[in-house]
Amino acid sequence: MAKKPATKAEIIAKMADDAGIAKVQAKAALESLVAQAYKGAKSKDGFTIPGIGKLIKHRRKARKGHNPATGESIKIAAKTVLKFRVSKAATDAVVGKK
Repeated sequence: MAKKPATKAEIIAKMADDAGIAKVQAKAALESLVAQAYKGAKSKDGFTIPGIGKLIKHRRKARKGHNPATGESIKIAAKTVLKFRVSKAATDAVVGKK
């Protein structure tokens, strides 16, 4: 059975323990990082978390698609999406170098 992802409370507890600070301070730091990421991702430069990756806002063009159930052609409207680009350092740390 696969291990479940850490909860927000578990992440905060681990941050507090690693940094030697109170959980309240770790929670404030995490919430600040999240708020900065949301605000930064809206900008044209995106938001970079050093060693992890970058959040960027990307505009998708309108395109043609098809309904898999009927095979009918449909138009997919243009929309803005959020992308996360993983840094090379994170990839090397998790996957390993080739």
